[in-house]
Amino acid sequence: MTPMTTPKYDGFLPGRHVIEGYGNGGFSFAGMSHRGSILALPSGISAWDAVNAEDISIASLAPVFAEAAGAIEHLLIGTGPHLLPLAAALRERLREAGIHGEPMATGAAARTYSILLAEDRRVAAALLAVP
Repeated sequence: MTPMTTPKYDGFLPGRHVIEGYGNGGFSFAGMSHRGSILALPSGISAWDAVNAEDISIASLAPVFAEAAGAIEHLLIGTGPHLLPLAAALRERLREAGIHGEPMATGAAARTYSILLAEDRRVAAALLAVP
């Protein structure tokens, strides 16, 4: 008999996963925890280098745009403890990609992502870690 092992999380976990918890500087999903910000895309969840709202940019969201073609309709953007607006250039780039960018506080974004995921919607999330 082979002992059960927890899958290794090396910054990318394939598949769509509900966000089970957030706070204390990270997130929990798929029975694991991650310290820092994350991108939850249809292809999987990955570590995201963004630390604060100023880090949310076209460049930092490149993985979203690379995967967008029909796979992502809504991008929930957790801007930290409070809702902060997106830069005009980012809003325009999201529109060009056919993505509805929806900024909100990280907690609200994580909860909404999990609900939309359960409804099998074409959703992704860019979530800044919160204390």
